[in-house]
Amino acid sequence: MDHTARPGARLTPAPAFQDRFPTAYTILFGLIVVMAALTWVLPAGQYERVANQALGKDAPVPGTYKVVEAAHQGVLDVLMAPISGFYNQASGMANAIDVSLFVLIIGGFLGVVNATGAINTGIERVMLRLKGREKWMIPVLMLLFAAGGTTYGMAEETLAFYVLLLPLMIAVGYDALTGVAVIMVGAGVGVLGSTINPFSTAIASNAAGIPFTQGMALRLAILALGWLICVAYVMRYAERVRKDPATSLVAELKASNEAHFLRHRDDHRDAVLSKRQQLILIMFGATFIAMVWGVALRGWWMAEMSALFLASAIAIGLVDWMGEKPFTTAFVDGSRELLGVALVIGLARGIVVIMDQGKITDTILHAFEGWIGGMSDVAFVNALFATEGLLSLLVPSTSGLAVLSMPILAPLSDFAGVPRHLAVTAFQTAIGITNLVTPTYAVVVGALAIGRVPFQRWVRFIWPLMLMLALLSMASLSAAVLL
Repeated sequence: MDHTARPGARLTPAPAFQDRFPTAYTILFGLIVVMAALTWVLPAGQYERVANQALGKDAPVPGTYKVVEAAHQGVLDVLMAPISGFYNQASGMANAIDVSLFVLIIGGFLGVVNATGAINTGIERVMLRLKGREKWMIPVLMLLFAAGGTTYGMAEETLAFYVLLLPLMIAVGYDALTGVAVIMVGAGVGVLGSTINPFSTAIASNAAGIPFTQGMALRLAILALGWLICVAYVMRYAERVRKDPATSLVAELKASNEAHFLRHRDDHRDAVLSKRQQLILIMFGATFIAMVWGVALRGWWMAEMSALFLASAIAIGLVDWMGEKPFTTAFVDGSRELLGVALVIGLARGIVVIMDQGKITDTILHAFEGWIGGMSDVAFVNALFATEGLLSLLVPSTSGLAVLSMPILAPLSDFAGVPRHLAVTAFQTAIGITNLVTPTYAVVVGALAIGRVPFQRWVRFIWPLMLMLALLSMASLSAAVLL
């Protein structure tokens, strides 16, 4: 990820290891190379698949795995993987180019809004109102994002909120990592404790052959306890950083991040919101409300959301009466700010493309199928949790992994004496935890790129929380089996 500030910004010297650590682009391309190498080591194999009308996709058939002709991935395949990653629908996932275009449109939208001065003036007013009560933003915002995660699987949509909330978090004395954590962990714990999430609970339950309402009480308990743990963890870190900025995990990037996210702040420090700016902020907020409404109730996805932000950018440009050339310049400059984010999303998807082309995805699933067979009930449900967590590193899509794994692994729970709804809960808690860190997930790599948070710093921050959530999930699953 690029942590270079805009021209003229004063930077705090970074430690030597920061320069030596590879960028996200290098890490992801290296993983593509590793997966390509595995296609020369692991046998190629596939399950037979049949159309499943309830899922709307082809699902693998248990017991039909067979070794097939090898599909070794070579140098050309490695070079093509990042390109194919943009438009291949690998492992049930949507096209990455849709997500990347959405990110670019958001960048243009924010560029136009920033050009009006409304956001930065609004931040100053919020800071004055919140003075002494800044920390209470965190639980409120995390509750809202968790609600989005548990109801409709809020994930890629969160990318629109980083550019809105990061400047505010930094302005009140927190760091960029805090802003990323509030959004990603908030929505993530909602997905972990999914209740009516159609992309996780509903699809996994359908694939397992049970109603999605089974196991609801357990998931609600995991959601509530998980949210409390996450809020306490993030608030503790945030308050420590506010009291002593040197304790920030991205302390050496403080000047660079402030120069980037608050670069217009001084221009509006003493300004009062004009009537026009107030209208622009109302339109700005209404755009996000409309996005949530469209996704949750109207079935919108990336194309519709992109059109919404484009229309809103045009409307705001007209209200500000900024003129055609300033408008297009602001829009293009804003898109340019997020170009690296768009590129890294396609690169991450290239890893899954190589696995599918090399026909090793089903081979890995079959290996896990053999590993967890014949265990006791408690051992089985915890092994299933671990299996889904490891598989989600390779297939980070909740719907994609549900379609891939549930038809194979859910029937095994019958032999272990474990209710199938616990297999679904093990699946969704595992992928909810793993997707807080997996480098193949567009939401993770995209959010860290927007927040200018190095991947290794995010891992250092998040792993204790992931461990706590894993222990909560395993304890809940074990108790449910025994009761």
